[in-house]
Amino acid sequence: MTYSVTGTIQAADYNNFANLGTGTGNSVGNVWGVGSGDSGWGQTAIPAVSVTGTVTAPAYWTSLIANLATAGSQTGTVMTARTLPVAGATVTILNDMQANINTLVNNRGNAISSGTEYGVFTGTGVSKTTATSNGTQGTWTITWTQTVTFTSGDAARYFWNAGGIVRLKYGKTSGATGGTDIDPDWNTLAGWPGQINLTGRVNSNSQLIAGGTYTGTTRVGGSGGTQTLAPTTGWYNLTTSPVTIFKLNSTIYSGEYIQTTAAATSSSVLTLVTTWFQPAVVAPGTTTNISGGTATTSPSTTITGTAPTVLLTYLPPSTAQGLTNTWGTPAIVSNVA
Repeated sequence: MTYSVTGTIQAADYNNFANLGTGTGNSVGNVWGVGSGDSGWGQTAIPAVSVTGTVTAPAYWTSLIANLATAGSQTGTVMTARTLPVAGATVTILNDMQANINTLVNNRGNAISSGTEYGVFTGTGVSKTTATSNGTQGTWTITWTQTVTFTSGDAARYFWNAGGIVRLKYGKTSGATGGTDIDPDWNTLAGWPGQINLTGRVNSNSQLIAGGTYTGTTRVGGSGGTQTLAPTTGWYNLTTSPVTIFKLNSTIYSGEYIQTTAAATSSSVLTLVTTWFQPAVVAPGTTTNISGGTATTSPSTTITGTAPTVLLTYLPPSTAQGLTNTWGTPAIVSNVA
């Protein structure tokens, strides 16, 4: 590479910085443009310079440096301060270009802020409003099957790569007074999980998003119970076979649990299945029935009803730092049985 203080800036030098040449090092375009795998935000490609062309200020350097600065703002990466070249002037060497690009590539999954939490859903709902039972003392389950569907596999990549978060919230308060024997147990258990957050786990590293550290599956808040958590399992670790990302066993009544599995049922569909399980009891006079209650209805980002509820929402990447929305508006479907 000829890019040096005493050298002439060649088209290949610029193109390799912009990911449009034949270089093998890190480049802005891998993060900024379409990219591949866990790299790429889908932003408008930086223009290339022909082999015999001139690397001019307005058409080329301005785009590259402006996009590098925006990417730094998006990820919270400190960049070397630079003055944009202007038309008619000689373009001089800009220091630390490759060092800044290398840092950006390493930080590419970070996001200084998140977009507005999205809670619009279709399907039968997020709440089971009718009572649940299997006889008086029998075993029962409630199952939520919930999906987040992107318009394409690339749209899904851009969502996760730019700092998108899918979030689950659990709750039940029905039957707190005058309810069944087991209602208080389930009200307590349903209040323990806190929030379960799924991220891409870009570059197999944790992601710093809006000041929080996310490692793939991240539990925020909550208390109690015996927990199973898959902290390093994110979108890029999922396959079509469901894996348990979270399970919470009750310490009040043995055998009760809440469990969520996750699968990438296609390159554009995340499927989450949550099960609430109640074992049979043998204690005389005890029932395993639980109450229904009022529903949390769409749109909502908080649990507003009293019924057994698993609420699926997401926080899209932010456009506040200058990114264009290339991930669209993923659709949420929630069914409960």
